[in-house]
Amino acid sequence: MQENNFTHITDGIAQVIETEEKLLSSLPTEVITHRRNKQNRTIKQILGHLIDSASNNHQRMVRLQYSKDLLFFPDYRQDNDLWIALQDYQNANWTHLIQLWKFYNLHIIQVIHSVDKTKLDNYWCDFEGTKVTLQEMIEGYLDHLHLHIKEIHELIG
Repeated sequence: MQENNFTHITDGIAQVIETEEKLLSSLPTEVITHRRNKQNRTIKQILGHLIDSASNNHQRMVRLQYSKDLLFFPDYRQDNDLWIALQDYQNANWTHLIQLWKFYNLHIIQVIHSVDKTKLDNYWCDFEGTKVTLQEMIEGYLDHLHLHIKEIHELIG
């Protein structure tokens, strides 16, 4: 990536929000609560997972910019289904979930725009011991978002 310019990532996140918010809002209850992907998640649960992703990545992006020590974050990846269950996304208000997802991602855009580029090599270790830099995290965020939006589209189609 040239000069660590993340504009294409933030523009991509904004584009996903703009197009998907309307689509998500138009979905009937039966579609969002009954259709399930290969991980046995409904559309409501997939959107909840994306909220968890925004929440966890927000914490990492901020903390990696000021921490002087190696950071070990609790890694929710191995417990995705537990996170989804504990927050009961399946029974949450759909409009509220959409808005939380939207505004959390708008905030992620702000965080990425404001990132201290001298901290991009700072890293944390995931639950498997893999080092993940701030730059890698930012660069992977949009792909993860697209992956799960694609799952939602497959369930709609």
